[in-house]
Amino acid sequence: QVQLVESGGGLMQAGGSLRLSCAASGSISVYTMGWYRQAPEKQREVVAMISSGGTTNYADNVKARFTISRDNTKNMVFLQMNSLKPEDTAVYYCNSDNPVYWGRGTQVTVSP
Repeated sequence: QVQLVESGGGLMQAGGSLRLSCAASGSISVYTMGWYRQAPEKQREVVAMISSGGTTNYADNVKARFTISRDNTKNMVFLQMNSLKPEDTAVYYCNSDNPVYWGRGTQVTVSP
């Protein structure tokens, strides 16, 4: 079983940037990896995904602002978040889709 640990969250003013990291305890090179988020009283939603081959997909509300990337040599996945908005405030989770693993999340709070 692979454990995922997120880091890099914090408090940021609107318009700022944060870079989230997800460290895996084992190889994730063949997995499609993703970042999800869950805001208070809302359902968890997908933010971005990256295939084993590097193909990326984004939710419409983060396109052109967020960039997902991976470093398979280090078993890590990243989410660069630019032009942050208050509505980006959520707990952000790292995920692998098959098999399904979840991290415990990292809080991102964006102030107006």
